[in-house]
Amino acid sequence: MSPLLLMLLIGLTMAPGVHVARGSDSATHPAYAAAVDAAEVRLEEYGDGRIVDITHAYRPDLPAPGRDGLGPVTQLTESMANGSINNVSELRMVVHAGTHVDAPGHMVQEHFEAGLDVNKLDLDVLNGPALLIDVPRDTNLTAQAMESLKIPQGIRRVLFRTLNTDRKLMWTKVIDTSFVGFTEDGAQWLVDNTDIKLIGVDYLSVAAFDHLISAHLVFLNSPGIIPIEGLKLDHVKAGLYTLHCLPLRLLGCDGSPIRCILIK
Repeated sequence: MSPLLLMLLIGLTMAPGVHVARGSDSATHPAYAAAVDAAEVRLEEYGDGRIVDITHAYRPDLPAPGRDGLGPVTQLTESMANGSINNVSELRMVVHAGTHVDAPGHMVQEHFEAGLDVNKLDLDVLNGPALLIDVPRDTNLTAQAMESLKIPQGIRRVLFRTLNTDRKLMWTKVIDTSFVGFTEDGAQWLVDNTDIKLIGVDYLSVAAFDHLISAHLVFLNSPGIIPIEGLKLDHVKAGLYTLHCLPLRLLGCDGSPIRCILIK
């Protein structure tokens, strides 16, 4: 099976074409005119450092398969600069881009037909104490690697910082298939040996490239486990936080952009 087909199967699809602006009032959102530089790969703290934003901005140069970056996802359909009485933007994007959540129906048709969409995800799981840990940099999240992390029993939410963050893969337009993720045996070890119900990773797929389908299915066949993908963990200290992740209420949808913050 080709790499592109594998990506399509897990939802790492090319973003839909940018909406064609309607009328003379339309213009690309001015925020896209600003170049993204190294200064934006920074720790984003608020409230005197109490709140840490771990969400990637939806900038045009986010990695997206099949194109040179994600491209604009918002566009002005009405512009005051062009004589409209207000500014109105339109949003259009693939739901599995940037920082996002997978619903059980993403890869399991029975769950999709049963209505297990992002609107049904458990907000109690998406919000609460979470452990941010550093994964050994010479391995995928295999069963052996998971066992070596010695995650305490009772921990329900874990964010895994990997070599993906060190390599700044979310800051590179081109998809890199050597990204770190769960192998099938690592995913199964987590399901069988821990109390974890939410897993967060620092690239577009929770599963390593060679295990895209099998590792995803281990998690998504267990509707109680929620995968969060594309987290921005640059410069965040490992440790215990309170996590808040809120997806959009997209009825019938298999995934959603998500805003994630950590509270110290």
